[in-house]
Amino acid sequence: MENASKALIIAGAILLAILIISLGIMIYRQASGVVDSNAMDEVAVTSFNEKFQQYVGDNIRGANVNALISSIVQNNLSNSDDSSKQISITFETSMTTANWSEAKSGTIATPTSTSTVGSALTGRSYKVQTEADEKSGYIKTVKISPAS
Repeated sequence: MENASKALIIAGAILLAILIISLGIMIYRQASGVVDSNAMDEVAVTSFNEKFQQYVGDNIRGANVNALISSIVQNNLSNSDDSSKQISITFETSMTTANWSEAKSGTIATPTSTSTVGSALTGRSYKVQTEADEKSGYIKTVKISPAS
């Protein structure tokens, strides 16, 4: 009788150990899936932002600003179904025809053609800044102003 009760206790302990190990494996798999998806999101955000970060600076030539505008227009056209990836252009100060192909001031929300933005004069320098969305991390606004 004593041996039978000990055998039942040992069998219960083994089943409990298997249950605990299985639960640990299940939790580990769920946690690793979350970490992998967050890492992929960060890679996607970094890859998206790199296309525009190369044009950021205090002394950017007009030709590079025009290339940036073309990149923004192409981005807005290709991501027209995803509002989190749409980029607007803000002109911080009034851009007169001495600094821009036509006078610009304010914000142009999600331009889809370069004709709505105009073009930077290639002989001038500009200051280009970006502002990212706090939730998604994607660049949402590009600010262009004449270089000081």
